[in-house]
Amino acid sequence: MQKKVYHLKTCDTSRRIIKQLGDLLEGFVFQEIKSEPITSGQLEEMKKLSGSYEALFSRRAKKYKEMGLKDMDLGENDYKMYLLQEYTFLKRPVIIVNDEIFIGSSKKNIALLTDKLSKDAS
Repeated sequence: MQKKVYHLKTCDTSRRIIKQLGDLLEGFVFQEIKSEPITSGQLEEMKKLSGSYEALFSRRAKKYKEMGLKDMDLGENDYKMYLLQEYTFLKRPVIIVNDEIFIGSSKKNIALLTDKLSKDAS
């Protein structure tokens, strides 16, 4: 059984969501992606669960515009390369519960995650 949270401790959104989920995240392994970068293997696993590297990629990262990536036609290999190169490109938080992945901070995503964790806890 795998329970993992990939987060950034300086990200207000990640911190807010982790605080909001509170006790529901008991027993989860937390990986702070700046101090402990994601590995190629971890990224592969996330891709398997999400269906694509693009699903994991954050277009909100400052570097996305700074590096001119918004003006480029990026493919899956590009997303993979940038995700491994730069932690800020990972949509946060990424929470894995067994064989399900929850990516990012959308209200709908967090509601689905909360529902899943609440059912698992009961």
